[in-house]
Amino acid sequence: MKKTIFNLFAVIAVVLAAFTLGSCGNKKFRIDGKIGGADGSMLYLENLSLDGPVAIDSVKLGSEGTFEFTGDAPEAPEFYRLRIEGDIVNISIDSTETVSIKASMPGMASNYEVEGSENCSVIRELALKQMDLQRRIIAIQNNGMLGLDATRDSIVKVIDAYKQDIKMNYIFKEPMKSSSYFALFQTIGSSLIFNPRESEEDIKVFAAVATSWDVYHPDAVRGKNLHNITIEGMKNIRIVQNKMAKQSIDPSRITVSNIIDVTLLDNKGNDRSLTDLKGRVVLLDFHVFGTKESTKRIMMLREIYNKYHDRGLEIYQVSLDPDEHFWKTQTAALPWISVRDPQGLNSQNLSSYNVQSLPTFFLIDRNNVIYKRDAQIKDLDSEIQGLL
Repeated sequence: MKKTIFNLFAVIAVVLAAFTLGSCGNKKFRIDGKIGGADGSMLYLENLSLDGPVAIDSVKLGSEGTFEFTGDAPEAPEFYRLRIEGDIVNISIDSTETVSIKASMPGMASNYEVEGSENCSVIRELALKQMDLQRRIIAIQNNGMLGLDATRDSIVKVIDAYKQDIKMNYIFKEPMKSSSYFALFQTIGSSLIFNPRESEEDIKVFAAVATSWDVYHPDAVRGKNLHNITIEGMKNIRIVQNKMAKQSIDPSRITVSNIIDVTLLDNKGNDRSLTDLKGRVVLLDFHVFGTKESTKRIMMLREIYNKYHDRGLEIYQVSLDPDEHFWKTQTAALPWISVRDPQGLNSQNLSSYNVQSLPTFFLIDRNNVIYKRDAQIKDLDSEIQGLL
């Protein structure tokens, strides 16, 4: 009898242990909420993995706009986003918390409230600050009263002030928080605001978060990734500083025809080099699509292109716009070569070609020799016809 009772207790203990282990292994987080003005829209939950966004779940919103997503609780802070087309709400999840989002469309990215997560509330603050920074940069670029140097200096100042604010009031204050990790990877266009490949000070910011994550999340893959970025930045920083200090042109970029080559990615993701166009007359155009004059200029270039392309004219247009998505949208229907310089107004190409104002264009003959720049041209049609 005693043996039977003992066996019974043993079975119960095993069952309870299995139940407990199963419960621990199935911990969940939840993201729920309501999005107004989005009836019939698809709402996606995506994991922001180190390799890029990965779709986790989706739902078609009804008239009430309510939704709920659940997932396995991460062992270390993980990052997700809610997305309706181009509108995004960034979320961090730490263990089994429930995050509630109340938003409105259109403009969900800037028009939402969050409950249940202090980190998500701070991420919202950071996202709104980044949007405001983007608006200020665009306003500076659109200020026709500023020259190129003044525009560049003004942009640098507002970015430096932004970095100081984020660094001192968010990252250094609580480097172990997922919101601090999020702040490291904020961008202007496609360029990191904190760039450990180009700034020794930015390396220190990455290192602060990496060290803190070692303590609070010792086995986190993201923490190890931060260390790798920091170490790589330290290796590259001297090379980058020397390159910036030289302010000289790489001899390999100068061909026998004395043209300074430009090689950038086009709007389809292909490398396009200016020197590859030898044999054609080229209009090299440095342009910013985010200016008031852009539409009128594009119409003028389209007229020129349609008139002379079949006779041997090509347009190689270099965008200095900070927002890559905006640039791709603006150039999707253009027939000529559209590339973008991710360095924007800090581009070495502007210095190499002594560009003092934007837009600026150059005419290049069939032998890859610079013929004239726009300030030297009175009748563009006549000059092009003379080169064809």
